[in-house]
Amino acid sequence: MKRIFLVEPLVALYAFAVFLTFPLSQQYVYRRFWVEVTGTPYPISDNTSRCMENINTNSSSSSNDSIYHEAVQRLAARFSTYTVIASTIPSLIVTLLLVTYSDRGGRKIAIIMPLIGSLIYTLGLLTVSYFELNIYLLILVSFSSSLFGGLGTFLGGVFAYIADLTKGDREKTLRMGGVETMIGLTSGVAAICTGYFLKAAGFNWPFLTSAILQFFNLLYAVFVLKETVTAAPTDSDLLNGSPRRSGGKQIFYGVYDMFTRASRRARKILVLLTIVFISFAIAYIGALPLVTLYELNKPLCWNEILIGYGSALSTTAFITSFLGLTVFTCCRVPQLVIVVLGILSAMSGLILLAFAKTTLLMFMVRGPMLLAMMPFPVLRAMLSKIVSKSEQGALFAAISFLENVTTNVATAVFNSIYSATLEWYPGFPFLLAAGLCTIPLLFVGLVSRIGVDVAEEVLVQEAVEKEEEDEDLVEGQGS
Repeated sequence: MKRIFLVEPLVALYAFAVFLTFPLSQQYVYRRFWVEVTGTPYPISDNTSRCMENINTNSSSSSNDSIYHEAVQRLAARFSTYTVIASTIPSLIVTLLLVTYSDRGGRKIAIIMPLIGSLIYTLGLLTVSYFELNIYLLILVSFSSSLFGGLGTFLGGVFAYIADLTKGDREKTLRMGGVETMIGLTSGVAAICTGYFLKAAGFNWPFLTSAILQFFNLLYAVFVLKETVTAAPTDSDLLNGSPRRSGGKQIFYGVYDMFTRASRRARKILVLLTIVFISFAIAYIGALPLVTLYELNKPLCWNEILIGYGSALSTTAFITSFLGLTVFTCCRVPQLVIVVLGILSAMSGLILLAFAKTTLLMFMVRGPMLLAMMPFPVLRAMLSKIVSKSEQGALFAAISFLENVTTNVATAVFNSIYSATLEWYPGFPFLLAAGLCTIPLLFVGLVSRIGVDVAEEVLVQEAVEKEEEDEDLVEGQGS
C-alpha cells in the first residue's frame, strides 16, 4: 500500500469522532446523576428550554426542581474534576515521553498511541452506557485511556509532523492554522449531529459510531500515513554538539538540550512565548468545559438539540480564526498583533458569556469569540522557528506537557469555582477567565519590547555559523 504525507484526514476524523462523544458524555453523566438524585427519569422536552415546563407550576414544585438542578450541577462538576485529576498525570508523562521520543523514533508513535487510548475510552463509555454500570467506572476508564496519551499527545505529534514538512514562516503558520481549522470544522459538524443522534437513538449508538470511526482512523495512521523521521540519530550527531545517549536518556534530555543550546536571547524569547501560550490556554481553554453545564442550568435549561447547535456555533471560531489568520498573514500584519487580536476576542466573548441569561444572547456571545483561536497556531509557528528541525518533537512535547498540566488543573479549578459560586453567580468563572487573559497580554508586551525580528536575525546567523562549523569538522575528520 502506498503511503502518503497527509495528516489532515487523520485529524479531521479524529476530531469528528471525539467531539461526537464529548458533549454526549457530559450529558450522560448529568442524566445519570439526575436519576440518582431525584429517583425519576430525566425530563425530555421538545421545547427550546426545559425551564418552560416549570411555568405555571406551584412554587413548591419549582423550588424542589431548583434544588435538584443545583445538586446535580454540583455532582456533575465534581465528577468532571475527579475525571480530570485521574487522567492528567499519566497523560502528561506519556505526552512528554512519546512526543520527545518522536525526534528519535518517528512521529507516528506519538499519533498512533493516543488514537488507541481514545478508542479505549469510547469503548468504555459504550460499555458503561449499554450495561448501565456504575457511573464512577468512567473515572477508571479515563485513567486507563490516558496511559496511551491524550489530545495533547496527538496534537503534539501532529504539529511536529507538520513542522517536518513545512518551510518558511507563512507556510508553517497557515498549515498549523489549517489543522486547527480542520478540528473546528469537523467538531462543529459532530456537535450538530450529537443532539439529533441522541434524540433519535439514545447514547449507545453515537458511542458505537464513534468507536467504529476511531478504529478506521487507527488503520489509516498505521498503514497509510508515511513517517517523516526516517532514521534515528547517528554518530554524525556528535558533530553538532548532541551527545549520543540511550533512548531513555534522550527522551528526558531532549527538552533540556533544546533550551541549553539556544542563545540567551533565543532562550528568553522561547520562555516568554511559552508563557503567553500557556497563560492564554489556562484562561480560555480552562473555562470552556463549563459552558455545557452553564447551558443545562437555569435560566437556560437547554435541551440536547440546543446544546448541539451551541457547540457547533462555538467551533466556527476555528474557521473564522483561520480566515482571519490568512487575511492578516497575507497583509503582513505582525504576528504579535495577531496574537493580541485573538486574546481580545476571547476576553470580550467570555465577559458577555458571564451575563448571558437568554437563548438568543447565549448564541450571540459566540460572535465576539470568532477570532479567539488565532493565537494558538501563530504562537506554535513562532516557537517552531526558534528551534532546529531535530528538536521539533522536544519543543511540541514541552508545549503539550505544559498545556495539558495547566489546562487540566485550570479545568479542575474552574469546576470547583463553578460549584462554589453556583448559588450566587454561575457566570463568575467566565469573568475570572476574562481577567486572566490580561496575563498573556502583558507577556506579549514584553516579547514586543525585546524585539522578535531582531531575535530571529540572530538565530538565523547562529544557524549559519553552526552549519559552517559542522562542515569544517566533517572535513577535518575526513582528512
